[in-house]
Amino acid sequence: MVAEIIISSNAKDLNKIFDYNVPAKFVGTIHIGSKVLVPFGTMKRAQEGFVIGIKEKSEYKVKEIIKIEEGGLTEERIFLAKLMAHKYFCNISECIKLMLAPGTTSKNIENRIKDKSARFVYLIKEPEEIEENIQKKILKSDKQIRALNFLIQNDNVLFSELIDFADSSSSVIKTLQKNGYVEIIEKEINRNPFKHKKLIPTKDLNLTKEQQKAMNKIEGAIVDKTFGEFLIHGVTGSR
Repeated sequence: MVAEIIISSNAKDLNKIFDYNVPAKFVGTIHIGSKVLVPFGTMKRAQEGFVIGIKEKSEYKVKEIIKIEEGGLTEERIFLAKLMAHKYFCNISECIKLMLAPGTTSKNIENRIKDKSARFVYLIKEPEEIEENIQKKILKSDKQIRALNFLIQNDNVLFSELIDFADSSSSVIKTLQKNGYVEIIEKEINRNPFKHKKLIPTKDLNLTKEQQKAMNKIEGAIVDKTFGEFLIHGVTGSR
C-alpha cells in the first residue's frame, strides 16, 4: 500500500504529491487525512505531511512512513483543501493549515502548544499582622509594602504579574518569601480548556413546520436539479 502525501510546507516547489510506502503496522489505521511523519530528502528531522490519497503501488522507489500522529483531518476536509487550493491558486498545505487547531501546525513537536507551569505567589501571614508590622516599622521597604498590599487585594497572583502590577522585582518577592510573608508555588497551567471537561454531544434538533417546509423545497430542487436561489426568512438565532 502506498500513501500520497503533501508535505507541510509553503514552498511552491513542494506543492506536489510524494509517494510513501505504508508499513504493515499502519495498514488499517492510515486513511486519507492522516497526519504523518516521513523522511524527506537529506533532512535529518522527519517532516510532517498529510495523506491525500491511497493507492496500491508507486512507479517510484519510495521510502516508508515513520509515524502516524494525532490531529489528522477527515477525507471531506482534504477534498475541501484541494478545492480551495485550485480556486485560490495556493498550496494545498496552506489550505490544510487553516483547518488545524491553533498550536498544532509547528513541525517541531517541542514548540507546539502544551501544558506549562508557572510560579504563583501566595500570602502566608494574615493581613492584620502585615498591617501591624508596617505600623511598627518592621516592614520599611516601599516595594515590599506595595507587593504585600497588592497580594492582600489579589491573592494567588502570578509571579510575573506581581512584579508588573506592584512595580516590584524578583529580589523583593524572594526577600518576602525568605522572611515568611509569602510562599511561591509552581503550578501547572492547562493550555487546553477542554482537557478536563466531559463534553456530551447534542442530539439533532427537530425542525419546526415552517423549517421543514423550507427544507422540503430546497431538497426537492436538489433532487430535480432545478438550480436557483432560495431566500429564507427567519428571526436571528431561531435555528
